[in-house]
Amino acid sequence: MLIVKQALPYRMLQQEVSVRTMHNFAFALLVITLSGSSLWAQEQERKIKRSELPPAVEKTVVANTQGATVRGFNQEKENGQTYYEAELLVNGHSKDILMDKDGAVVEVEEQVDFASLPAEVQSGLQAKAGSGKLSTVESITKHDKLVAYEAKVTTSGKRSEIQVGPDGKPLDHEE
Repeated sequence: MLIVKQALPYRMLQQEVSVRTMHNFAFALLVITLSGSSLWAQEQERKIKRSELPPAVEKTVVANTQGATVRGFNQEKENGQTYYEAELLVNGHSKDILMDKDGAVVEVEEQVDFASLPAEVQSGLQAKAGSGKLSTVESITKHDKLVAYEAKVTTSGKRSEIQVGPDGKPLDHEE
């Protein structure tokens, strides 16, 4: 009988810990789910056909694709706003044009040759890349103003992106 009395508190403690663990797990799962869904709600991207573009966006696409090969279109939702992206190939390099629903160009990312960049931009990108290997470099233009250069970097087999301003200096925030 004595063994049963000693085992009883241990079993109750074990059940209590088990219930707490389940509650903590359920809470963590809920937090992760809600975080993921809010991120999903903020940014969504899907491939679309040209026929799905609003007329104003189609007009901008026609005006900006002369001599380019159109690779595809995306519709993006970011912070409650809908945007359309045209992915192009121009003279052998990539160019992506982001437009709002009214056809206004919001952002252009265009691949540039590293050697064609000003010396201060080249050195800024190299400094930020550190021991990593630079690959594709793009200029980022927002509302007709060059705001940054972005480069893909491979360091120890891992890929990342870095940005510098038009003057080659580090940015306060990512564009």
